[in-house]
Amino acid sequence: MSEKILADTAARPPRGLKKTGLIIGAIAVLVIVAGLIARRHDDTSSQQWSNQQAIPTVHLITPAATGRPEGLLLPGTLEAWVSARIFARVPGYVHAWYHDIGDHVGAGTPLGAIDTPEIDQQIIQARAALARAQAETTLARTTAARWQDLLSTASVSRQETDEKNADYATHTAAVREAQANLGRLLAMKAYATVRAPFAGEVTLRNADIGDLVGPGATTQQPMFAMADEHRMRIYVNVPQQYAAAMHPGLSATLAIPEAPGKAIPATVTAASGAINSQNGAFQVQLVTDNPGSLLKSGSYAQVQFELPVSRSLVTVPSSALVLRGSGTRVATVDSTGRVHLLPVTLGRDLGATVEAASGLSLGTPIIDNPPDSIVDREQVHVEKGRN
Repeated sequence: MSEKILADTAARPPRGLKKTGLIIGAIAVLVIVAGLIARRHDDTSSQQWSNQQAIPTVHLITPAATGRPEGLLLPGTLEAWVSARIFARVPGYVHAWYHDIGDHVGAGTPLGAIDTPEIDQQIIQARAALARAQAETTLARTTAARWQDLLSTASVSRQETDEKNADYATHTAAVREAQANLGRLLAMKAYATVRAPFAGEVTLRNADIGDLVGPGATTQQPMFAMADEHRMRIYVNVPQQYAAAMHPGLSATLAIPEAPGKAIPATVTAASGAINSQNGAFQVQLVTDNPGSLLKSGSYAQVQFELPVSRSLVTVPSSALVLRGSGTRVATVDSTGRVHLLPVTLGRDLGATVEAASGLSLGTPIIDNPPDSIVDREQVHVEKGRN
């Protein structure tokens, strides 16, 4: 009996064990759930942190106004106000030259003389031909007068009288022809004295005594060259984008190597009406006085144009440009932090900065040094504390 009681007592579980197991199980479930919730929270926080880190931070700048007259610096070529190369008009040999390079001469001053033996003989021949024509004309006139008198008495026919009158008219025309030929040769002979076509300076002398010159020479070279440099013309090839700014009366200054630091004023007087298709530029002519003959024909000068202020131009750093296949753009940010890409038209490239001719207004903040991958409507953070 006692053994049965002991066996029943050993098979029965201790009191409270089931309740303890339930509590432990509940605690384990709570721990697992809490772990899962904590892990999910950590994953969400990590994702939010990663997303925040993925949004780029940008620095905004404000475009600057051009605010001053544009300085357009271009090379130019100087030419004399009037210049000429003087060739021999008649064939012959140089007899003498009277002025050398650097001489200042007046208009019509003899520069040299040419011996013209061929023309001299042609003049003698032309005078003889004129004398013969005049003699024949005298005879024809007398004959025509006699036939006219005979016609009044019906001693000769009218036909013969008309022939004599026609012969007289023919010889009269031959006299005028001979006179014209002699005058032409005398005019050619006048070119044997080479004269200055205008007042100026002799800049070249190729002629030397005994040289064969004129149309009969093997190679035609100018005997002399002259230039009038009291005023100078300056020719500049201006890029097409500045065509609208070039007009008569526009001021400019010249700088030449032989006078460093000296600014010589000049004025635009004319501009070509066509663009050169080979270099995309058109030619502009400027004029300046040349007291003291400081400027020399054919020399080089730097021309600084004083262009008017363009209020539509703003200057932006080159680092702010976004280069796309569809064109150049700048990036701006709206109040919600969204990016907007604005197409711009560029003007001059100033190196560290460029001019935006259109598409961007003064006061519009833009992103400096934007990422290459930036796209329209992208979310960005604006950096604080810098401007």
